[in-house]
Amino acid sequence: MRTILFILLFLPFAFKAISQPVPALDENIPYLVTFGSEGDKAWGDDDYCQVIFFSVPRNHTEPIFIRVYDPDTGGDLDEQKGEWDTRMKYSVYGGKGACSHEDAKRINLSGRFNSGTLLATKTFGASPRYNKSWYTFGPINPSEGEFLPDEYGGYVFKVIVQGVAGDDGNLYRLFLSNKPDENQAVEGAFAFYYKYKFRLHDNVNEVSHIYPFIDDRVQSIKQSNFDWDNDGFIRIISVAKNGEILKTSGDNEWVQSLHNIHATERNTSYDIQIIKDKRAQIKNNNVVIYLENQYGELIEFYSVPIGGIPKYKYSIGMKPKTIRN
Repeated sequence: MRTILFILLFLPFAFKAISQPVPALDENIPYLVTFGSEGDKAWGDDDYCQVIFFSVPRNHTEPIFIRVYDPDTGGDLDEQKGEWDTRMKYSVYGGKGACSHEDAKRINLSGRFNSGTLLATKTFGASPRYNKSWYTFGPINPSEGEFLPDEYGGYVFKVIVQGVAGDDGNLYRLFLSNKPDENQAVEGAFAFYYKYKFRLHDNVNEVSHIYPFIDDRVQSIKQSNFDWDNDGFIRIISVAKNGEILKTSGDNEWVQSLHNIHATERNTSYDIQIIKDKRAQIKNNNVVIYLENQYGELIEFYSVPIGGIPKYKYSIGMKPKTIRN
């Protein structure tokens, strides 16, 4: 079962993790991205909201802090459209239903996607004070999270980042820390997300990664991505796949592709690699991606791959696919 595997495979690995940034170091993704509520979807955000979950181990009793890098809109990192007029709202939720409520695990914003107990919130506009600087939520008692020991090993918190006005793009990062004024890892903590929105590298030589976990119920996955601008390709590396290609979208469109799960891939992670087109030289590309299983349930991406980064095993006998770029 998934719970047993989570304890055996994930927690020993997570305790060795050196940090809980989002995007994570192994993901090699520059920034998360969220646009104001009046943004042009063709710029790479389909619904102007991002939801990130953090899990804190059940035995952690010290206060935690959720930190946001460059939370304002209007700084050096952000993407301007006309005048700077965007406001971005950050909210931290805990308590019953913060993660377990069905609406918290959907790709749309209908129903109670903001389920749980609101612990802290702040709205930012264009503020030089926070340009390339950190803002900290906390201290937060770990027990204020939703207690989900079987599913996620401890207390889960939800961070919702939502554009409430304007049409500019906000680029930012998150970090779960033991300290209010520095990024110090909470041992054994990790982040996960269902629908991931981020900025691709401008450097065509950079390869980004995302790490979904394929549990023992998954027979197939459907991947959906938005506004990829035909910027290179996405491929799966796993114990049984050595470069299976995911379909990628053009400008301001969604595409999907179906992928069967090999028996040896269950209870392992995928390394979904994002490789830019060296000829296209596309800059400032914001994208969206999510995965569903055969039941239409969303599959989590984890900040660190459960069981480690997967390596292809040639003995399985599946042929690699070669892509020229």
